[in-house]
Parts: sequence; C-alpha cells; structure tokens
Amino acid sequence: MPEQQKSINEVLNELWQLVLSYGRQETVEPMKGLGRYIGFGLAAVFLGSAGILMLTLAAMRALETHTGSHLSGNWNWVPYVAGLAVLGILIAIAILRIGPSREKTR
Repeated sequence: MPEQQKSINEVLNELWQLVLSYGRQETVEPMKGLGRYIGFGLAAVFLGSAGILMLTLAAMRALETHTGSHLSGNWNWVPYVAGLAVLGILIAIAILRIGPSREKTR
C-alpha cells in the first residue's frame, strides 16, 4: 500500500506548527525560568539588606547602651559613625565582588 501524499497546505500547516512549538520551547519556557530566578534574587537582596541593616542597628544600640558613660555627651555620635563605617565597608566589598568570574587555570 503506498503512502498517501500530503497536500502542500497540510505540509505548510505542519511546518508552521513545528516552528511555533520550537519557538515556544526555546523562548517562552526559558523566560519563565528566568523570571523565577530574578524573583528569588530580588527576594534575597531585600531580605539580606534588611538583615544587614538590622544587625548594624543592633550593634549601634549595643554600643550606645553597654559602654556606660564613655560614649555619652560629646561622644554620642561615635556609634553612628561606627555603624556607617561598617555599612560602607560592606558596600565596598559588595562592589568589588561585582565583575566577571575568574576561572582558575591549571
């Protein structure tokens, strides 16, 4: 029994469906994964920043309360400058870490 040949319209329709499914597979699906990746990244940035800020405020409060009269009066600005310095150092470290990854060559 010879196979029935398809008309040009059927072949073009199958080709169009193949192109559409391939385009969906190679563009839409990876974009969904990318959106999830970006969402988790933004959540991590927000929660990490909030945690670092809270730890810095806690350290400043500890300096204010547990140093007694040493950091009172004219020296009450020292805990704030120390907290600002710590945050500045953390920001500098984060900025220095941004860049292309360096692969080790053996």
